[in-house]
Amino acid sequence: MGRVLVLPIRPLAGTDTAIASLILNQASFAVEAGLADDLAKKVAEVRPDIIVGLPTLGLSLARLVAERLGHKRYVALGTSRKFWYDPALSVPLTSITSPGSEKRLYLDPRMRPLLAGRRVCLIDDVVSSGASIRAGMDLLATAGISPVGLGAAMLQTRRWAEALSGAEIPVMGAFETPLLQKAEGGWVPAG
Repeated sequence: MGRVLVLPIRPLAGTDTAIASLILNQASFAVEAGLADDLAKKVAEVRPDIIVGLPTLGLSLARLVAERLGHKRYVALGTSRKFWYDPALSVPLTSITSPGSEKRLYLDPRMRPLLAGRRVCLIDDVVSSGASIRAGMDLLATAGISPVGLGAAMLQTRRWAEALSGAEIPVMGAFETPLLQKAEGGWVPAG
């Protein structure tokens, strides 16, 4: 028998559609652990040498996945520029959950040797529009790294597929949710 995770529904402004929402740092430890267990099993199939986490909410998930895979560490990308960072190892970052606030995504230059020549899997909490995970891929590309897989606790609808088109790597999620359409009495999968 499967497990059930009850998620809030967030209507999308100006439409009659909505999405299920997961905010990982608001979930219980048991939920976070269960999602990390499920994702680690899927990620193991691409045999990563190292896990790279996207800020902010993908960092705790990436750490848990790395631990479950028996890794001794993971690499955390960041949005806070430290004085020793190389601006050439950064890319613009936008997020569907933080509209209007453009940030930059950074790779600490000291972490670059940990990634060179390694099988890298990039992890975020949720892949929705694909903008954040695409920024992570673009940042890794500036360091000469091509991930072997992309993972998230939740693949939210399939809107992310366009942002990742052309990427010939697996996208894995602990679970997927559909775009929802307003219907009499509530919300139903759009389609």
